Amino acid sequence: MTSNVAILDDKSKEQIKSRSHWQRAAMRLRKDRLTLLALGVIIFLIVCTVFANPISRYIIHQDPVAENLSNILAKPSVDHVFGTDHKGRDMLSRLLFGGQISLAVGFFAAALSIFIGVSLGLITGYYGGLVDDFFNWFVTTLTSIPGLFLLLIIASVYSAGPVTLILVLGFIGWTGTMRLVRGQTLALREREFVVAARAMGSSDIRLMAQHIFPNLISIVIITLAIDIGALILTESALSFLGFGISPPDPSWGNMLNNAQEYFTTAPLLVLAPGALITLTVLCLYVIGDGVRDALDPTINP
Repeated sequence: MTSNVAILDDKSKEQIKSRSHWQRAAMRLRKDRLTLLALGVIIFLIVCTVFANPISRYIIHQDPVAENLSNILAKPSVDHVFGTDHKGRDMLSRLLFGGQISLAVGFFAAALSIFIGVSLGLITGYYGGLVDDFFNWFVTTLTSIPGLFLLLIIASVYSAGPVTLILVLGFIGWTGTMRLVRGQTLALREREFVVAARAMGSSDIRLMAQHIFPNLISIVIITLAIDIGALILTESALSFLGFGISPPDPSWGNMLNNAQEYFTTAPLLVLAPGALITLTVLCLYVIGDGVRDALDPTINP
């Protein structure tokens, strides 16, 4: 009986060893209930905001920009689940459309930032020399300027719409990703499999795309999750300061800005968007932490 159990244990160990790195990571992720819960919350928020228009029109029957001055600061009711704001607009529909803008800015700006950071990090780390020195000087100069101060200057010059914010946040927020990818590329370019591929005549682009970048995917995924949360906070801070999304278009940040003077009379106007920002950012950080643990090869499945 003991020998049979030992044989089964040996077989299970061999099966685990035969799995790829990504299969083992998926197994670890499936066991991480907190990360799965956070991922479910993010997916639910994305679905609700993507379908904000049909939900507002056919389910709650409210227009997010329609004002009703005879029903301002109304308490939650059947018609207005989260009440109304200082202009009589339905809060739930505005939260849905505000999330649509806030999440879109966070996701697309993070994607642009990651693309620039990974591309420049690969190039500087692979080639080194003058290319590396120039971009290190540029990044050091750029990061020496306080980020929020630079964002406020740009936002005051250009009209702050969603597309403008995505471009500005994306073109400013890539420096940390570039430094991280550059450091990893410096280590990977001297590895045996890269040296062997170079000796076989692979071009530089092929080496970076097929041999170095696949080993950076785990870092990119984790950085993307963290950057999305950070950029949502940045957009909310800019909108709260009045330099972000301009009314009447709602975002969670400008909803906080517009509601701050009504905190004592209608606290839900502040608590609802604030709670959604906190929940979204927290879930994204939990997802990033869970993915990092799942992709760690030193952790047993």
